[in-house]
Amino acid sequence: MAMELKWIGFDFGQCMMDPTGLRNYLVIGDVSKDLGEPELIEERIHKYRILKEKYGSYSAVKEGHRDEIMSYVFDRREDARELFSAREQQHLLMGKGLRETLQYLKNEGIHMAVVAELKKTLGAMGTDIVTRFLQANQLTQYFEEVITPQGDIDLNTGSVDLAYKGKTKEEGTLYDELICHLAERGIRPSEGAMVGDKITTDILPARKRGFHTVQYTGYIDMGPSEADYTINDFVQLKGFVAKRVT
Repeated sequence: MAMELKWIGFDFGQCMMDPTGLRNYLVIGDVSKDLGEPELIEERIHKYRILKEKYGSYSAVKEGHRDEIMSYVFDRREDARELFSAREQQHLLMGKGLRETLQYLKNEGIHMAVVAELKKTLGAMGTDIVTRFLQANQLTQYFEEVITPQGDIDLNTGSVDLAYKGKTKEEGTLYDELICHLAERGIRPSEGAMVGDKITTDILPARKRGFHTVQYTGYIDMGPSEADYTINDFVQLKGFVAKRVT
């Protein structure tokens, strides 16, 4: 049965953002060359791998521990921060079928937001990996906001609402705040859906609170879950969303 939706939230890392084209050793190498320190490439790649082992994946490092990349891998070189972000964006891809699906959902009048696990303090638009990715791929037109544990960024004005500050997806407190936020707009959890790859952050806590859930396996399959639907191409999502009656 198709979902009758007014709102959809999309996870960012390993979901909307597909790191398949990202070769971390190339990014580290390019930044080291930009800094005039090619002799430190091998050492920095090794340090980056240590962070990956510590946090489980490169995506987890970049999404939640970017400050450690600067402090540990690049020895607190502040000029490395912008260089790393710029080089990284050259290799990141969009999930398969994402743009086509976002346009379809927009045409159906469905409100959309990015619901990410960003742990970096929010600054101006384009200074964090999420909004930078949206701008680089011209995706801001499809989303109203970026919701994170650091705050809610209004993509139209760039303003930040700190009601989400300190709340997380895994604990479910971010979804609790989201329910209140959507209620102010007349949207119930049963009229919303969360799309993501991680069972513990995108599926279980959202489903527990009454949202429809869609597990995305296009980049990495976390295994079976209680999600209402499973997709490996965003185009498949179109078949699960009821068309609006005109």
